[in-house]
Amino acid sequence: MTPWARFVLAAGATALAALYMSTSHSSVIIQGTRFVYPAEEEEIVVRIQNKGSLPSLVQTWLDDGNVRATPTTAKAPFNATPPIFRIEPNEQQAVRVRYTGEPLPQDRESLYWLNVLEVQPKPVNAGGRNLIELSFRTRLRVFYRPQGLPFERAAATSKLTWKLIPYQGGYAVEVANPTPYYISLPSTQLVVSKTGERFAKAPNREENDSLMLPSGDVKRFMLPGLRTLPAGEKEIEFTEMTDFGARVKHSVDLKN
Repeated sequence: MTPWARFVLAAGATALAALYMSTSHSSVIIQGTRFVYPAEEEEIVVRIQNKGSLPSLVQTWLDDGNVRATPTTAKAPFNATPPIFRIEPNEQQAVRVRYTGEPLPQDRESLYWLNVLEVQPKPVNAGGRNLIELSFRTRLRVFYRPQGLPFERAAATSKLTWKLIPYQGGYAVEVANPTPYYISLPSTQLVVSKTGERFAKAPNREENDSLMLPSGDVKRFMLPGLRTLPAGEKEIEFTEMTDFGARVKHSVDLKN
């Protein structure tokens, strides 16, 4: 089977490949964990590097959040160029992401996903053995950011509102995002503190236990260890993920 034919088959078998990712390793490294696309820019550049000892074949595309979307079914107002390319060992490839101009909201951010699919090369010493050829797909957030938003992204986190509310026989933390930005909070850090006593939130049901707040969103999180309302001052501790993927800790007063 030719490398090109193997690549086409792999593009349709990403879900199967995921079953084997714990025992195999991708050689393709993406420089960045999330990307912001300012509306005033013609394009953004994503750099991909091959850290392996063999060439890698890579395909890129964007989707609107449908994890099952393929390059032919995905919907997104962006193009990734080149869509298919080969990277030699220790070489880099610049992928250019360009907005195609379809109307998007201008009063808030929009979220899309960049897919990077790598196909593992066939071992040179395979001989006549039957082998499973794996592909590795990485999905990264791309935030389309309109011009003229009322304040900078750095100020958005301080505008979140946090409340401690009765919920399902106990208490929960309610957080609202009144800003035009997506705000990412690694929610495993979500803790209510009161005079040294700490109440961790219940595990999230979302993939990777991550808390993503779109503009205007409100989420509630159970505190299973909290059955009576704590007296006195309370605060919420959480961690924000910035545009550059850095984690910044915050502590704010909690109202009830």
